[in-house]
Amino acid sequence: MRLKSFTAQTMKEAMQMVREALGEDAIIVANREEKIDGQNYIHLTAAIDNDALDSQPENDGDWMYADDDNEAMVIEELTETMLRHSVPDAVLDEIISCAAVLGHEEPRAALLSSIESIYKFAPLPIGKSKTPLMLVGAPGAGKTLTAAKIAARAAMEGLNIAVITTDTERAGGREQLESLTKLMGVELKIAKSPTMLKALLLESRQADQVIIDTASTNPFDQDAVKLLAQYIGVGEMDTIVTIPAGGDAEESGEIARIFANIGASRIVPTRIDVARRLGSILSAAYEGGLVFADMGATSKVADGLSPVTPKRLTQLLMPRSERAKMDKIQKVG
Repeated sequence: MRLKSFTAQTMKEAMQMVREALGEDAIIVANREEKIDGQNYIHLTAAIDNDALDSQPENDGDWMYADDDNEAMVIEELTETMLRHSVPDAVLDEIISCAAVLGHEEPRAALLSSIESIYKFAPLPIGKSKTPLMLVGAPGAGKTLTAAKIAARAAMEGLNIAVITTDTERAGGREQLESLTKLMGVELKIAKSPTMLKALLLESRQADQVIIDTASTNPFDQDAVKLLAQYIGVGEMDTIVTIPAGGDAEESGEIARIFANIGASRIVPTRIDVARRLGSILSAAYEGGLVFADMGATSKVADGLSPVTPKRLTQLLMPRSERAKMDKIQKVG
């Protein structure tokens, strides 16, 4: 079975495109409304049986494949799951294409394999690490709380840590981090400029782990981004961007690209516990080419981080209750 996506301003136009491309035997696998440049569009995913392919045009690069009806049902379930999480078209099509090529007969297995193929995973170090960890992010993204969680975990491991902040304006966030470091017997060092940060890093070179919290950066403010880039550029950094779950997926992808352009290489999704739509983090990792590290699923500082793995991400996107529902439908059918 082949699957293909179509976008038009009206359902009538979209259906006409389906008939012209796939013929009268095509079936609609999934459909949704979306906004493009402020206008409403209809996005359809249609399928056609292998037996009807001989009369169709040659593969133009936009096809997705499924070997039989069961795989078509898997594709449909994955499409519905991605739509439920408000996943952007580019990511949705990539996941569906991978699943169709891999040919799994069970939705969660197909999603797991697709995620393993598309994304990369590398958890944050728990033990000694000579490369400083720098947290960056937009206002309200959970950056300072994530820095506190990393510091607390390192302290509980008995590591000699150094904690630095470049945030000289947002007193509340700095005070929150400083109160935690005091409990750990660690002095919070403040870098008021990139030059000062470089000097503090030299002072902290004997530490087992160095955590740097930066000031919140508006990714659409060029001056703010340039300043952050200067901080990142003072030395070798493991620069990690925090992206909250539940946000606008398209915007999260754009934000991730901006931070990736100035040196971010990994992503820590935050607010997983209060989000029901995870399209923002899938879009951010995909558009920014970012590696999934850990995720924050609680406001508690202690034990506040856990590694993002393909299996865990699959469970969040498609909980077991949904799988049980799907299995029941299959048995009834």
